[in-house]
Amino acid sequence: MTKNKKILVSCLLLVLTVIYTLVVKNYDTAPIGPNESVVGLSNINGIVHNQVGVNMLWYEITKYLGILPFIAVAYYGFKGLSQLIKEKSLAKVDKNIIFLGIFYVLIAIVYVFFEKVIINYRPTLIDGILEASYPSSHTLLAICICGSTVIMNKHYINNIKIRNKLNILLFLLMVIIVIGRILSGVHWASDIVGGLLISLFLISLLKIFVE
Repeated sequence: MTKNKKILVSCLLLVLTVIYTLVVKNYDTAPIGPNESVVGLSNINGIVHNQVGVNMLWYEITKYLGILPFIAVAYYGFKGLSQLIKEKSLAKVDKNIIFLGIFYVLIAIVYVFFEKVIINYRPTLIDGILEASYPSSHTLLAICICGSTVIMNKHYINNIKIRNKLNILLFLLMVIIVIGRILSGVHWASDIVGGLLISLFLISLLKIFVE
């Protein structure tokens, strides 16, 4: 895919993500959440949540599995730091690693933004507290970190067998976290979809510069 096509895909994903988020915020809203919190897409979200219920075991499993992707963050962060110390110049650090660092910063910005700009609250109280729910942060982090690591592995792990095995593990981890988050029932269905869309948009940005 050419760079122009990658930019076009990224722009389309951004538009789709913005439109979807606005729909979740404003369409079919009803106070179906805890403490009568208002939820968008209330009919669909209500049906799915009633079917799935709440499973705190899956909540705990995904909470701890969500730590594993940060091993990749530490690995590439250490690689970039080592280059910076060795070369004593940011300009001499691999551009792919610099772009990855910027990508991580973007993820943090998105996370903080949705902590401040509330789209939906959780369908259940966590430790008696009503928390922001959109997008699913575990979905966002799992897809973004695992997906970006697969992209980076192509450039930094030369052994194809090892790279393929690592990428399979990353894919499985990502899928388990996302499915586990759905089964936990601590998010509305729209939160999971929102996390997926935002993640795809962010990864599409990274691919413009890294691949």
